[in-house]
Parts: sequence; structure tokens; C-alpha cells
Amino acid sequence: MTAVRVPAEQQPDQISASPGGEKEQNCATGGSQNESQRARSAGAATTFQGAGRGVRGEFARYVVVGGVAFVCDAGMLYYVTQFLRVNYLISAPIGFLIGTLVNYALSRTWVFERRTLKNRSAELTIFTLIGVVGLGLNELILWLFQSKLGIYYMFAKGVSGAVVIVWNFGARKLVLFR
Repeated sequence: MTAVRVPAEQQPDQISASPGGEKEQNCATGGSQNESQRARSAGAATTFQGAGRGVRGEFARYVVVGGVAFVCDAGMLYYVTQFLRVNYLISAPIGFLIGTLVNYALSRTWVFERRTLKNRSAELTIFTLIGVVGLGLNELILWLFQSKLGIYYMFAKGVSGAVVIVWNFGARKLVLFR
């Protein structure tokens, strides 16, 4: 009989393969799933593939949420710059505000499983302060690409989005959602 390795978080029971390739449960644990395993299995149906529990799952969900927030942010940046004729360095914070609000609402309800703070006002304040650092990175990248390198500001926004999503997720995970 050969053993099949299963990650610890998926091992409610010992599982092995019989010579015919069929999986058997070892009765060492009584052969039944524990409550947390059943809850995990039920919860898996409500998350998209690849976005399970843990930091990797949260990051995957954060990328989706960040993408939605980025579309709101970049869309506002483009609209205000192109149609209202406002300088891109002034339009960027307007888009940032819209993107941050969308990101906060979705992160709080769908991305992070645990919260460090119970006070929503304090949590939103810190969430926004972390975002302000991201805004600073965004402004720096936009300015560098557009003003110094002559690269189209919307391309620069794409580059800054990739940098800022990593900063925002890491800082928010460490400070607010451990």
C-alpha cells in the first residue's frame, strides 16, 4: 500500500491509496471529518477557484478587489483629466479617493478574514492613511513617467497600480487584518 501526501489543512483523516489506486480512509481518527473541515469544504463553494483560506487566498481576492478599485480610480483619473481638463497630478487624488472607498468596502466584506480593530472609524482612518502612502507612490510614478520620461500618464498609472497594490495589501494585512 502506498501513501498519498495531502497538505495538513486537508487531512481530517489519514488517506492512502490501495494497490488498485482506490483511496481508503484510515480509521485512526474515526473516519469522520471534523467540524472545521466541513466548514472549510462548505466555504470553498462560495470562493472562486484558487482563492481559499490564508494569505494567498486573501491576496488573490485583494487582486480582484484591487482590480475593481483600480478601474474606478483610473477611470476617474482619465475622465477628470481628459474631459474636465484638470492636470493629471490633481486628477489622480480624485480617482484615488473613489478607488479607496471601493477598495475599503470590498476588502472589509470579502477579502480579509480577521480584523485587528473593532472600531470602523479607526479602521477606515488607518486604511486610508496606508492608502495615502500608496497615493504618494502613485504620484511619484506618474510624475516620473510623464514629466521626466515623457510616457503617457495612463501607462504610468498601470505601472503605479502594480506597485501600489503590493504596498497596500502588505501594509493593510500587517496593520489591520492580521
